[in-house]
Amino acid sequence: MRKLKNSELERLTKEQFKKAKKTPIIVVLDNIRSLNNIGSVFRTSDAFLVEKIYLCGITACPPHRDIHKTALGSTDSVDWEYEENTDTLIDRLRREGVRIAAIEQAKQSIALHDFIPEKNKKIAVVLGNEVKGVQQEVVTMADYCIEIPQFGTKHSLNISVSYGVVLWDLFNKVKN
Repeated sequence: MRKLKNSELERLTKEQFKKAKKTPIIVVLDNIRSLNNIGSVFRTSDAFLVEKIYLCGITACPPHRDIHKTALGSTDSVDWEYEENTDTLIDRLRREGVRIAAIEQAKQSIALHDFIPEKNKKIAVVLGNEVKGVQQEVVTMADYCIEIPQFGTKHSLNISVSYGVVLWDLFNKVKN
């Protein structure tokens, strides 16, 4: 085996990315504090052609050097928008026919491996604050609450890790 050089990876240019058919997944960042987490979400979203990122509440917006440090330019490829109130955004997305999935530990949550997205429906994945999680009002508004099963002593995963796990799973389910 030999590691591939970046020139051998055949990645899209920014212009090709903008024109490419997107995965019908939207991500909503609900009051994320860590700029590194925000940058990681952008970079992961770029990797899987996510349609759009919404930055809500206290979530910082590009350009910012701490976001750029982990985003590595993906803030220029992935479409994003700021919305002050997460619940206002969720209400708007639902009216547009988007299904809302809060990534949270809750009663009646669905284990990620058991979740099956509806065919031909966009899904918005909501990730919450590093300490408080997704706001209860938003969890209440969600169509689904998806939980990543965990088996150790800790109660949660880092947001960027959670997003990577959830996005990989949903990407495979949506593409198949």
